Amino acid sequence: MIAGILFGFVPLAIWLYLLLLRDGFWRLRERDTLPVGEPAAWPSVVAVVPARNEADVIQRSIASLAAQDYPGSFHIVLVDDQSDDGTGDLARGLLSNNQGSGRLTVLGGAPRPPGWTGKLWALQQGSDHARLRAPDFLWFTDADIAHSPGNLRALVARAGGDKVLVSLMARLPCKTAAEHFLIPAFVFFFDMLFPFGAVNDPKSRVAAAAGGCMLARRDALERAGGIAAIRHNIIDDCALGRAMKAQGPIWLGLTDRAVSLRPYEHISDIRHMVTRSAYAQLGYSPLVLAGTLLGLGLVYLAPVMTALFAWGISQLAGWVAWAIMALMFQPILRFYRLSPLWGLALPLIGVFYAAFTLESAILHWRGKGGMWKGRVQADISAEQKA
Repeated sequence: MIAGILFGFVPLAIWLYLLLLRDGFWRLRERDTLPVGEPAAWPSVVAVVPARNEADVIQRSIASLAAQDYPGSFHIVLVDDQSDDGTGDLARGLLSNNQGSGRLTVLGGAPRPPGWTGKLWALQQGSDHARLRAPDFLWFTDADIAHSPGNLRALVARAGGDKVLVSLMARLPCKTAAEHFLIPAFVFFFDMLFPFGAVNDPKSRVAAAAGGCMLARRDALERAGGIAAIRHNIIDDCALGRAMKAQGPIWLGLTDRAVSLRPYEHISDIRHMVTRSAYAQLGYSPLVLAGTLLGLGLVYLAPVMTALFAWGISQLAGWVAWAIMALMFQPILRFYRLSPLWGLALPLIGVFYAAFTLESAILHWRGKGGMWKGRVQADISAEQKA
């Protein structure tokens, strides 16, 4: 009887809460598709692009920035973060081919000082250079993101006169079997942790951002302490979101105007993306890790087990919980144009993400946490926290 309640009705209660009371996160209503009024005068913007070993995508990314149809003053600062694959030379090649349109500056990054993650140190150098132009906004965008020509114009219009940060979650690739299996869930789980509606509500304390595309009001960023205030954070985008929301309203939504150029052909590619930061999200706490894994088992595995192997009302509760999670998964499946039947696989997908989270902790314990492009960075965040 107790087991039936635990494994049948507790998961059902959790999924009903997520369905009805978690700011409707699963509906994905926060999109950049609704038109917004354009400003009377267009503010100045400098894009800051950190790049480390991005030779395969850098020219497409920078070319998309150089092609922005933006009426105001706009410049691009690329920080080549000590790449050894020719990233910087390829970017400078755009200058020689006039594809930079006079908008591009390429900086060679300095060695990373103690206490900084690599990406944030690159952003700091780019921001310092951008300050010479005294822009109204800084546009932080990753080197593997391509933007439609009107994206900056839309970002600035959405910022209006009050928002201190506008961030877009770029559309991730979803062509391979591994991407079909894991990419929509990545966005779904992110939105579950940080409901976009709550992020966009000035009265809510929930704050987050998506690092691939973040437009920050420069004066508000400086009031927040600048990039240096979050220099140790591996999950730098959410850290920036928290810092900026303390300064004023922020906005986060899904988009088709920014797309990731980085394919994830194998499950191992997505696994590496998750294991880099999953344990950091848990504060490097073994107790929180244990609770998270138990919770994931209860939320995703228990409904399937009771639906298939229990009996009576407990079995019915399992089926209802499974049906609810499949229903809630449908909007993100439609966004990525995938079959609705993938909703039935969400329990198995949840198991994979639980395994990635455990692996992230194991890598940290082995001194390899936060590994990204040859750098171990988790110890920076852990030491700062201690």
